[in-house]
Amino acid sequence: MLNGNLKAAISSLSRTKWRSFFTMLGIIIGITSVVTVVSLGEGLKQQVVGQINHLGRDVITVRSGKLVNQASGTSVSNLNLLAFFSASTLTGHDAASLSSLPSVKAVAPMDFVTSSAKTNAKELDNLFVIGTTPDVSQVLPETVEYGDFFDQGAPDQNYAVIGNGVAQQLFGELNPVGQSLTISGRSFLVRGVLAKSSTSLLSVAETDFNSAILIPLKPAEELSSGQTNILQILIKAKDANNLDATVNDVHSALLKTHQGQENFTVLKQYELLNIAGGVINQLTGFISGIAAISLLVGGIGIMDIMLVSVSERTREIGIRKAIGATNRQILNHFLVEGLVLSVGGGLIGVVASLFVFGMLRIYTNLQPVITLPVMALAVGVSVVLGIIFSVVPALKAARKNPIDALRGE
Repeated sequence: MLNGNLKAAISSLSRTKWRSFFTMLGIIIGITSVVTVVSLGEGLKQQVVGQINHLGRDVITVRSGKLVNQASGTSVSNLNLLAFFSASTLTGHDAASLSSLPSVKAVAPMDFVTSSAKTNAKELDNLFVIGTTPDVSQVLPETVEYGDFFDQGAPDQNYAVIGNGVAQQLFGELNPVGQSLTISGRSFLVRGVLAKSSTSLLSVAETDFNSAILIPLKPAEELSSGQTNILQILIKAKDANNLDATVNDVHSALLKTHQGQENFTVLKQYELLNIAGGVINQLTGFISGIAAISLLVGGIGIMDIMLVSVSERTREIGIRKAIGATNRQILNHFLVEGLVLSVGGGLIGVVASLFVFGMLRIYTNLQPVITLPVMALAVGVSVVLGIIFSVVPALKAARKNPIDALRGE
């Protein structure tokens, strides 16, 4: 019976190919959007988790603002997204104070200076020029492929360590060590080039290190007329087995430099993972909710077109009833037609999302994660939409009086 209804439904829809395709278009767009967004979110989450884990569990992160409410120092809840967009409350004095703590091995503030740099031949405006300390080489997992980091003996020298992408885009070569570049009118000597990194904009340092230029903190402050915009401070503890004590030391030191005002957040690695996952989940859910509206519109479109189809095929329905078709058979026929439209749209949407994944991997640094459960859920949603929005047209067709239907034009 189902096989017969399926063949009949496909035959009916094939007579109006373009109308059937445009009826499915809302479902196609909705499924493609939702699957793509969810997969992108999962891909970003896995990248961030990998980056945070790569830092090591002995690294502590200090962020500006009160990002979370921390209960008993172990759990993280009530994520405050507004704190991500507030002005930085961290200063160079904070970094210097933390460096003097006996439980701290290294301190690397991340002071965002500007987004542009140039050479005599080229200028780039999509960079991350970051002021930091030589300790950054101990805290971050990034390695120098050519040259070296600037060291403690030259904290005020105009040295720069550049990302792999900057070297190729700004200098047109992999190893421009010894050459110079200009940042806000000041010349810096390239001291080293970082190895190619897989970091993204949502990384722990909020920097894509392939597009980054690291300079000493003092010249960075001078470029900003003594002002700092420290996004966060990364701290490496001396004893990874006694991390809680180091966190308490850091918290106490910052309370002193901030005159008792707790407008900062001290985070261990697992807490940073919770925050990163929470941000990505909220963004993914919000965008997916917007994309899912097109699924609802697509379902309404299916119902609308099927109601038109029922009206157009009134005489056909009458003839079928006259030769013995039951109300249930008519109902099943139109339900299957609706399912063919919605499931067909869902399958096309999944295929389209695979195409989008391929394009994103080829032309961007994004790495969406394709999961079978998400695709299966997408097709399941298509089935549910097909059933829900086909019921009214199918009931209308099944309840038609055969005499009145035979009189219809």
